[in-house]
Amino acid sequence: MLNNVILVGRLTQNPEIVEIEEGKKVTTVILAVNRNFKNADGVYDTDFIRCILWNSVASTTTEYCRVGDVIGVKGRLQTSKYEDENKKTHYITDVIAERVTFLSTNKKHEDVNEDSSTKEGE
Repeated sequence: MLNNVILVGRLTQNPEIVEIEEGKKVTTVILAVNRNFKNADGVYDTDFIRCILWNSVASTTTEYCRVGDVIGVKGRLQTSKYEDENKKTHYITDVIAERVTFLSTNKKHEDVNEDSSTKEGE
């Protein structure tokens, strides 16, 4: 089975890190990704995709990226569900980031892996 996602888009807000149990760090960002075709009005629609970043990827992205920066995200889709008070089931699909590449920031770090916070190829 294969579950890979690659996105390039703009951050819609400044990333904010949250520390949860046992020292794990997480941040959730919304990535604005333009579609590659125009709608009936001749305008490119934009999808707003929620991405969850963990540990070193979350820390470095929070440190170096701001609203409007263009980043690349490589990860996987993860779906969860919950039942509301009316017993209706809702599904939520997130991208769990494994790698983030900074494409339009002025900071030194440009590529972050879940395993390390160094630039690729070093």
